[in-house]
Amino acid sequence: MDARAIIAKVRRKETPTTEELGWFAKGLAESTVSDAQAGAFAMAVCLNGLSDEGRVALTAGMRDSGDVLEWDLDGPILDKHSTGGVGDCVSLILAPALAACDVSVPMISGRGLGHTGGTLDKLEAIPGLSTTVTEAKLRKIVGDVGCAIVGATGSIAPADKRLYAIRDVTATVESVDLITASILSKKLAAGLGGLVLDVKAGSGAFMKTKADAVALARALVGTANGAGCKTAALVTDMSTPLAPALGNAVEIGVCMEILSGNRDAAPRLLDLTLSLGARLLALSGQSEDAARSKLNKVISSGAAMERFASMVAALGGPPDMAEDWHTHLPAAKVIGDVPAPAEGHITAIDGEALGLAVVALGGGRRVETDKVNPAVGITDICGVGARVSRGAPLCTIHAATEDAAEEAALAVRNAITIGKDPVETPLILERVDP
Repeated sequence: MDARAIIAKVRRKETPTTEELGWFAKGLAESTVSDAQAGAFAMAVCLNGLSDEGRVALTAGMRDSGDVLEWDLDGPILDKHSTGGVGDCVSLILAPALAACDVSVPMISGRGLGHTGGTLDKLEAIPGLSTTVTEAKLRKIVGDVGCAIVGATGSIAPADKRLYAIRDVTATVESVDLITASILSKKLAAGLGGLVLDVKAGSGAFMKTKADAVALARALVGTANGAGCKTAALVTDMSTPLAPALGNAVEIGVCMEILSGNRDAAPRLLDLTLSLGARLLALSGQSEDAARSKLNKVISSGAAMERFASMVAALGGPPDMAEDWHTHLPAAKVIGDVPAPAEGHITAIDGEALGLAVVALGGGRRVETDKVNPAVGITDICGVGARVSRGAPLCTIHAATEDAAEEAALAVRNAITIGKDPVETPLILERVDP
């Protein structure tokens, strides 16, 4: 086996064998494949793609590059994953809500990728919390709390951990094959009985068009079901931020509002959380309508908040997160509104530009070694369809310095289009079933 020969095959639009892709994945995990070779492989796949068989082989090879968990718990082992968007913090609400419905959720999540925020970075905005755990600790938290949102342990899909970081800095994020292998290698290694996927389409997503998102959803669903994990997907709109906040601590704040019973904090976020959760529970044999009602109840009653707070404490965060979360989240030094330049309706938002503005504020990474500032971000964002008056706030910037705030404000004004007529943005664009 030779990494150069495998890369050359992909460059020539040939599919490497199952054995070759398994060897390459093992080389990623063991560092016998260099960073340069990993980057070249990612670029070749991004440009030329793999066949369906090649995608399954790469996914299986990355899954098998580490341990594959087995569980001995009562009830279903289920999970959800999003392909990434702006203001997408569904996992932080859905995981504890599922746990409150007697589901076990070993959620292996990722960090910020490109212009999108990472669930792990958001959680680690909570002081003291660490999402880096051993397999033994993951098992204990899932057993005690019902859910754990953590990074892949060193023994779970180590090939993906390496390739994930390389994709982020080599402009190779937008590849159906690499996205599929990355998501499913971690998820299948977690020993799931069912999985629901939220595949985003729109300006704030990696897949800008519905057609591309549907293609990715079908690739994911086909690959996962072929590997023995019952999986369905919803293709959802990302032409407007899902929550009215972008950034790590500020997105945690929105989730805490919802878990505290404030249903008006982010209606689209709550609606999608319920829709994804209901579809997931239906995979385990429940009625979708009954499942949605059950999830709604555990969120409204505070049962989901109890699970979230227990998970936070188990991961090293403050023990009183449910009661006193406002005091625990970091705040930015500079906070100011961005006034609307004209009156009218917001007709379009460049979500990728907003996400990159948060990265520029320090809320994401440009290179692997960058440290994230958890306090910065954008809040109170007026979504597509909203009516604004001239001079009224389009959003609020949270920055470390005045200069950074001014740069972000310019980026926001350039990213938002104001027109005369209102625009509707349906939330769920298509379902992809097993």
